Amino acid sequence: MVRRRNRGDKVFVHLHSISVSGNTDSPYHHHHRSLVEDKATLLAFKKSVLVDPKSRLADWKDDVHVCNFTGVVCNQQHHRVTQIDLSRSGLVAKMSPSLSNLTALRRLNLDENQFFGTIPPEISSLRHLRILALYGNNFTGPLSPSIFSNCTQLKVIDLSFNDIRGRIPEEIGNCPGLWALSLYNNQFTGQLPAHLTNTTMYSLDVGYNQLSGELPSDLVSKLPHLKYLYLSYNNMRSHGNNTDLDLFFATLRNCSGLMELELAGMELGGRLPRSIGHLNLTILELQGNRILGFIPPEIVNLSNIRMLNLRSNFLNGTIPVEFSQLLKLESLFLSRNLFSIRIPSTLGKLPHLGLLDLSNNRFNGEIPASLGDLTALGSLFLNNNLLSGTIPPELFRCSNLYMLDLSYNKLSGRIPPAMIEIREIRGFINLSHNFLEGHFPIELSKLERIVEIDLSSNNFSGNIFPQISSCMTVKMINFSHNSLEGQLPESLGDLKNLESFDISNNYISGNVPTSLSKINLTYLNLSFNNFEGKIPSGGIFDSATYMSFLGNPRLCGAASSRLSCPQKKHWFRPRTFWVIYVLVVVVFAPLSAVFCVIGFLRLRS
Repeated sequence: MVRRRNRGDKVFVHLHSISVSGNTDSPYHHHHRSLVEDKATLLAFKKSVLVDPKSRLADWKDDVHVCNFTGVVCNQQHHRVTQIDLSRSGLVAKMSPSLSNLTALRRLNLDENQFFGTIPPEISSLRHLRILALYGNNFTGPLSPSIFSNCTQLKVIDLSFNDIRGRIPEEIGNCPGLWALSLYNNQFTGQLPAHLTNTTMYSLDVGYNQLSGELPSDLVSKLPHLKYLYLSYNNMRSHGNNTDLDLFFATLRNCSGLMELELAGMELGGRLPRSIGHLNLTILELQGNRILGFIPPEIVNLSNIRMLNLRSNFLNGTIPVEFSQLLKLESLFLSRNLFSIRIPSTLGKLPHLGLLDLSNNRFNGEIPASLGDLTALGSLFLNNNLLSGTIPPELFRCSNLYMLDLSYNKLSGRIPPAMIEIREIRGFINLSHNFLEGHFPIELSKLERIVEIDLSSNNFSGNIFPQISSCMTVKMINFSHNSLEGQLPESLGDLKNLESFDISNNYISGNVPTSLSKINLTYLNLSFNNFEGKIPSGGIFDSATYMSFLGNPRLCGAASSRLSCPQKKHWFRPRTFWVIYVLVVVVFAPLSAVFCVIGFLRLRS
């Protein structure tokens, strides 16, 4: 999972607001000279920039006061440059070592540009630097330890989304006021430096690196102010030769303020410990590990939890009925585990649940009607299970549904007419690969804002109704492998956003609608039906191959197995008429003459 930037923003927006103003103590006659030197440094920096697509540096000129340069802030007395913010400017350059001359600089923000090369060790001269934000660039190479040995006033360091390699320097512990460290999505190796315990760490994000060693129990036990801990997608392991998670979770009790914990994608082994109930988390991500066994009932003590992600493990057993006590839970991920039970009806008592993902398990029995009580539910994934019975009409009381996936189950019966209640759905409905039956549900035409509809591999019958054209925003339709019949309506051409249309393996007959050539289809599959006549031209029909029309023996045209269409015979075309006339004259005229002679001779005798 690639993390959204806004997760870190809740930490870094707060920390970036740290006051960075300050006065230098040098005498006044040095002030002007220092400002002149700062300007010269910035103009030298500008010369190192290869591309400035947004012209952010256009006013960095000799005739403009340096404190009026875009992205530059001076202290109140205009004695020195204290801040540079050129984030999201698209600048392409190596980071100029000349920036080390801005010795009064408190904040340097070059987020989301295209700076490349190593971070110059010369910036270690910026002894007053408090915020170093280089997120989202192309920096490479190792980090110089001198940066942390000398810039001891650093409070915020954000180097995430780069390609920095090597170990995290132990010297980072020389920054006692360091609150937030984000090294997410780099190539750091080795273990977390033990000297991080010398800091006042509030947020530690080292996810998506190649860090190794055991989960850092000793480290986190000495960071009592920690609120955000992100270790996901590294090469760490749990204790006891990757079999024991209890020690680490027990240690976290010392971090009484810990709110978010991510340990995803590391194949951590062991059982989910009962000590998890002693935490005060709002977000817990443990997906992509080798956690096995049952979910301990103590998990319901996470009364403030908003997101719980345990997918892609080896969990089985039951889901604690006390789950209904997690009244603040907004997202629950239990997909890709080994649950082989019925879905607990108590899940319907989570008033704020907006996302429920139980997919890719072995859940059986019927879908509990109580899920219809989840009025905040926006995404429901029950696909790839062993669910049976009918779709409960109560489910469509979830009028805020954005995505609904019930595919690859054993559901039967008809689609409830109550589906009209989710007419505002803007995502997708996937009911494919079940045993649903009955006439094609006309209620689909009421889903005017839906983007994808997949009802393939069921037993639906009847016609595709012309009102399908009401789904004006739909991009993908898959009705393949059913028992649909009749003709395709020309109104399909009104679906201007339709990109993919698959009705293969049905019993649809008649001509292929020419209106399909007028929309921006990129995929079309009409194979194995009973279409006849000539394949239209234009649009998708000019690029589709014969595979799109396979199994329609009465179709003809360039993309079919019959390249030429049979011609109807017209006996009275001019050429045909003259051929017949000549034959009559040549063949029947002599015969008529013979018969006349014979008749004359008989009369005479």
